[in-house]
Amino acid sequence: MSMATEVPELAARVRDRLARHHPGAPVGELTVLPGGHSGLTYEVAAGDARYVVKAVPPGRRPVGRNDVLRQARVLGALAGSTVPVPGVVAVDETQPAWFAMDFAAGEAVEPVLDDHEMDPATARARMLEIASVLRRLHGTDVHTPGLDAPAPLDAAGELERWSRTLRAVPAELRPGGEELVARLADGVPSGLPPVLLHGDFRLGNVLCVGERAVAVVDWEIWSVGDPRIDLGWFLLFADHRNFPQLGHAVPGLPGEAELLDTYRDGRPALPAMDWFRALGRMKMAAIMGHNLRRHREGKHHDPDQERLPPTIAAMIRTARDILG
Repeated sequence: MSMATEVPELAARVRDRLARHHPGAPVGELTVLPGGHSGLTYEVAAGDARYVVKAVPPGRRPVGRNDVLRQARVLGALAGSTVPVPGVVAVDETQPAWFAMDFAAGEAVEPVLDDHEMDPATARARMLEIASVLRRLHGTDVHTPGLDAPAPLDAAGELERWSRTLRAVPAELRPGGEELVARLADGVPSGLPPVLLHGDFRLGNVLCVGERAVAVVDWEIWSVGDPRIDLGWFLLFADHRNFPQLGHAVPGLPGEAELLDTYRDGRPALPAMDWFRALGRMKMAAIMGHNLRRHREGKHHDPDQERLPPTIAAMIRTARDILG
């Protein structure tokens, strides 16, 4: 679908900037890129090059997931590092702001959730590969020039953040949720030195070619905080049984212990991982409950959301079991 008539100002600004970047080359129209979940996400060609454009929706404030300049900052700060990310080629801070980044080749497949025909050996290799990528991400200097990192959010802050989301979900969709929040609040662990966090780190947000990770994408909720926040979330996706009626088995996929070993790379075991495993499940229950509520209110129609209640309940139940 062409967006040139729907957002003519944005289209003109993008075409002008890319034309200067590719003198004499034709610049195509902006087309909606499927799968974008923040702001407006498009694909555009300039000569032989392809780019992804992320923009603030007209009339919307550039905050939260719509703060595309914040996403551009973290990508720029990671450019040339050992963490693979798309290169940023243009940034326009005039509101509504936008930026353009290289179109990274590859596929982002979540083995236990997506419908796919990926070879199980490839899925296994990719999971282990991105465990190493996550270690390198967490080794990034949070004072890297241009990052302008926010103040660290500790475990208690992360719990409060997702507790608010969970409590905004109707009580009948989150059985046992209040008890889980209370038990997590009673046992908040001591923090580790804060690191750069992706916030939604999993295979579904890493473009891969073969067994190699080529670009970590979807940086909408990056932050600085305890590394176990990312880890507790990432480990969820190693076992289809965490997603009743949604997930499916992938033979040979590495389990939590193997992924943690790969991430640590010989370093000591991380303390209090059970608390962060439970936190990851609470976060998933909160996000799924939020999506289901929006679907039922007619704000985001997706019939597949009606399959979520068993998984929401299971996330809360298993989180309580993990805490003992």
